[in-house]
Amino acid sequence: MAQGQSGNNNVLVVPQARQALEQLKYEVAQELGIQIPQDGYYGYMATRDTGAIGGHITRRLVQIAEQQLAGNRF
Repeated sequence: MAQGQSGNNNVLVVPQARQALEQLKYEVAQELGIQIPQDGYYGYMATRDTGAIGGHITRRLVQIAEQQLAGNRF
């Protein structure tokens, strides 16, 4: 695949964030008891599982942003 191992076409505003997002993905999957394929191919995973991982990642990112905004109030 031209875009990388996972075939992800998303362009990150901060390219250095890719590794942090990957780490977050594995942490969330472990918390949910979901095994992420070692070969990076998600085609055999249940949509429910991949959606759960994505949903939890989004919730976590929103929580982090809210905490940062709360700490930056003047």
